[in-house]
Amino acid sequence: MDANSWLVTCAVYDLGFAVFHLLFWKIFRWKEDLASLNHVNRAVMQILNLRLTYVFVVMAFVLAAFQVEMSTTRLGQGLLIAFSVFWFMRAIEQVIFFGFKNRISNALLVVFLLGGVFHLLPVIL
Repeated sequence: MDANSWLVTCAVYDLGFAVFHLLFWKIFRWKEDLASLNHVNRAVMQILNLRLTYVFVVMAFVLAAFQVEMSTTRLGQGLLIAFSVFWFMRAIEQVIFFGFKNRISNALLVVFLLGGVFHLLPVIL
């Protein structure tokens, strides 16, 4: 695949994580589970998730709307490297916070590592 194809792949990948994060309330039963937290911590958890969702949407938009700039300019390549580091760091955090004990956790580790590679490929192609 060429750089533009990888950029579209990355945009879809990031958009998928935006949707996934919007489903956290249902998937993780946040209405019930977060009720045990105090008001401030409950609000912080939800706000952080919403802001992270926004970051994923922005990442997807930039990757899809500015393909030429992302693959040919130093700024675009710098952003791609930053996005790649984001996903590699998320993979490291997966191991730190969840270990290797659960199949779903291990699958997510692979998905995050792939995200790091996907976002780096348009820079090195």
